Amino acid sequence: MKNALHGNEMKAGIREWTGLAVLALPALIVSIDLSVMILALPHIGAALGADSGQQLWIIDIYGFMLAGFLITMGTLGDRIGRRKLLLIGGSAFVIASILAAFSRSAEMLIAARAILGIAGATVSPSTLALISNMFRDHKQRSLAIGIWLTCSMGGMALGPVVGGIMLDHFWWGSVFLMGVPVMLLLLITGPMLLPEYRHPEAGRLDLTSVALSLGTILPVIYGLKEIAKYGLQMVPVLFILAGVVLGTVFVSRQHRLTSPLLNLRLFANPGFSAALGGMFGITLTGATMLFIAQYLQFVQGMSPLLAGLYMLPGVIASMAGMLLSPLIARRIRPARLIGMGLLVSTTGCFLLAQVGVESGLTFLVLGYICFNLGAAPLPSLSSDLIIGSAPPENAGSAASMLQTSGEFAFALGIAVLGSIGTVVYRNQVANSIPADLPASAVQASRDSLAGATAIAEGLSEQVGKVLLTGAREAFTGGMHAVAAASGAIMLVTIILAVTRLRHVRPIGEKQSNQASSIPEVAPRAAKESR
Repeated sequence: MKNALHGNEMKAGIREWTGLAVLALPALIVSIDLSVMILALPHIGAALGADSGQQLWIIDIYGFMLAGFLITMGTLGDRIGRRKLLLIGGSAFVIASILAAFSRSAEMLIAARAILGIAGATVSPSTLALISNMFRDHKQRSLAIGIWLTCSMGGMALGPVVGGIMLDHFWWGSVFLMGVPVMLLLLITGPMLLPEYRHPEAGRLDLTSVALSLGTILPVIYGLKEIAKYGLQMVPVLFILAGVVLGTVFVSRQHRLTSPLLNLRLFANPGFSAALGGMFGITLTGATMLFIAQYLQFVQGMSPLLAGLYMLPGVIASMAGMLLSPLIARRIRPARLIGMGLLVSTTGCFLLAQVGVESGLTFLVLGYICFNLGAAPLPSLSSDLIIGSAPPENAGSAASMLQTSGEFAFALGIAVLGSIGTVVYRNQVANSIPADLPASAVQASRDSLAGATAIAEGLSEQVGKVLLTGAREAFTGGMHAVAAASGAIMLVTIILAVTRLRHVRPIGEKQSNQASSIPEVAPRAAKESR
């Protein structure tokens, strides 16, 4: 009888589920802000007179600040209070959104986007950590994280669609104002619906570790993005090496501190490390989405909005998969569900490799559906494993590790898979470039399909058609190579998930004592729970 009463006390009620909605909507807005700029940038460039360098910073600064401050903000929330930090971040997000929407210069917009990124870094780990406090029952927590992830990851895919609709009816600044009412709702209802949590024995925030974490993350992310844009060059490589050196110092310092910025002992838990590794692997394949978007626009000649609509079925499949995975995993071991799902994703990669220049939209839509649907169980279930494996006082730190590794993986995937696609494109397009073109036009045609399309518009109809046909075929060949590489990554991730997570039982069944494998952390959590 006592156990039954205890189980009922652990069950979340209406207040917690309403609070989840308040947490999920900001996560949606933060992720939409990552991708909505794809469509808004040409309008912003024309309105503010931003040059090409400024336009790149308008897009990139948000992601840089978001990635750089995730670890700091995740751990800071554990120390000063997760709800408190979330509300501070929400307030900053509102102010920065208004500044961005009504920016009078490119410099003002870049500064506003930087503040937005820092504010976004306070929102994401705080929301995920608060979910672990609100939902103590394993089944409910798993479903709640699935709902949160549906918003968090779905928002990035929905960004271009939402942005296209907004730009069709309003001015470019409207894309930044979408988040204002959502964050205001958070600020009004958060104090009533969300619990406060802070680690009562947390030590002082180590500012040296904060500086080292920024010095590690920002140069590596910057270097990877530069390699993705301009190829392998010395300066980006030096940035990455500098980040790696500072990262080594950062890790060494965390091992020595009694109250580290990042609790590296969490990696002693096999479920935690395997889930984090699986998430890293699956996020590497994010470049596939960018190649599909470019194929629809530059090969098939669609508008950005129409391209987004063709990608929408895949987005819906991803969101549905994330919602259903925690329910299915109550009957099937997570390792099996993740493995079977990734086999479906691998099939999707095979279908994408069948897409042609003149035909193949059916293969593309079906392939993208399979790709997203099959990949959905891994982030949904792994996020629960990562957060559930961490003691309550380290939930914010665990959430920040999850999201920071995702930022690294996505940037690395763009750099590596993007380079593979570019190499294939350049090798295949060379034979289609007319011999009498100026050197600058030849270089632009070799650099990208967008460049070849722009050059073809200035040529005679027959010569332009030859160049454009060859460039489209070369780009499609590059997309095939990216799809094949993504399929290979999926297969490796399957092996990791099946072998390292096989001990995890279906959700809700009694698990082996995973937390006990985290040395010197579980006793403190147990003390606090008393």
